[in-house]
Amino acid sequence: MSTTLPAFYRATGGSAPVASPGATSGVDWERRVDFDRLRAERLAKARAELERSHLGALILFDMNNIRYVTATHIGNWARDKFFRCALLMRGQDPILWDIGSAARTHQMFAPWFGKDNWRAGLSTWRGAVPENVGIEAGNARRLANLLREHGLADEPVGVDVVELPVLRALEREGLRVEDGNSLMLDARSVKTADEIALLDHSAALVDGAYDELYRALRPGIRENDCVALVSRFLYENGSEEVEAVNSISGERCSPHPHVFSDRIIRPGDTAYFDIIHSYNGYRTCYYRTLNVGSANSAQRDAYKRAREYMDNAIAEVRPGASSADLVRHFPAAGEFGFATEEEAFGLQYCHGIGLGLWERPLMSRYHSLEHPIELVEGMVFAIETYWPTPDGSAAARIEEELVVTADGCRLLTRFPADQLYVAGTRYWTGVELPANGAGR
Repeated sequence: MSTTLPAFYRATGGSAPVASPGATSGVDWERRVDFDRLRAERLAKARAELERSHLGALILFDMNNIRYVTATHIGNWARDKFFRCALLMRGQDPILWDIGSAARTHQMFAPWFGKDNWRAGLSTWRGAVPENVGIEAGNARRLANLLREHGLADEPVGVDVVELPVLRALEREGLRVEDGNSLMLDARSVKTADEIALLDHSAALVDGAYDELYRALRPGIRENDCVALVSRFLYENGSEEVEAVNSISGERCSPHPHVFSDRIIRPGDTAYFDIIHSYNGYRTCYYRTLNVGSANSAQRDAYKRAREYMDNAIAEVRPGASSADLVRHFPAAGEFGFATEEEAFGLQYCHGIGLGLWERPLMSRYHSLEHPIELVEGMVFAIETYWPTPDGSAAARIEEELVVTADGCRLLTRFPADQLYVAGTRYWTGVELPANGAGR
């Protein structure tokens, strides 16, 4: 009897397989998501990219990059504050400076590095503490001294994102600062088996949210009611953060406003939704389009066009395929009412997902025909398509997430999207019978 694993269960990058993809609760009778392995493999990938580069070290301020190399998290409220800082030097474990109480917590409950690797630190909280206090200068001196201690001060240092006063302080210490974010995006572009399992589970939560939404959608419900319903379902089922729920209906569908309102959904409306959340840090970007009560021929035709673009692009996905192979199936900007590909960007494109919402690979007609990249097994990305009705009264928006497998791809998003589905009340018409009852 063959013991070859089905493609669904196979791992990438030499990792052992995940027995129940998407099942993350711990059990003693099979291997599921292995968080120790997840931490080790992510750090190993970042270290390997650093070794291949000309950089001596990385200074990281981006929350997703910090989580990738340190496996620490203090809540998404900290995402845009830039007060956490990690230093990854060649041949060394990362050092993280965090809020003092968070550093103490890491020392107690994050034993994968030594206690000295978790350190209390202070920033200006995006300038709330004035520059003349000297925090930027002190932090730059601390980082530079560590680089000197390890013989790396003369090597270029990569930084992912940085505030201007912090950059100037690093330069005053004599450090040659270069881009480090590109290196981290390369490290994160191919997912491990555990990352894929977490992305799969994250998408599964949205499958359930769409089922709840389908059953609740009806005339009289508002766009913001839909946002509340989805957010509650996700949080009750383990979501770490509901980053956004786009809820767009009726005439608001074209052009796409990218934000929900309090518009009341009416009979015959098209409504599309994008559910963006994270589970253990791993995100979704997952559109679905539904009609409410009924659908006319123009709405159905718009959906059919968006689905054809989607299916033709998916058919190209396999290791070794080019991003140009995918985007050539998308319509040119002028075909759906935009003057340039820059104006149409974000409506027909692909983007990587992982700890971040937009990772590599990112593919579009704007740049991929002239600057193609090669698809690799283990990449995970979303494909988004869009098509408006001729009069602009509605539009279809579809998105699928997929993982590149050895022989093609596998969808992570499973809520039905093969055709335009109608939710809400069904309106039936009666047939008047002849007086003599004939035809009964």
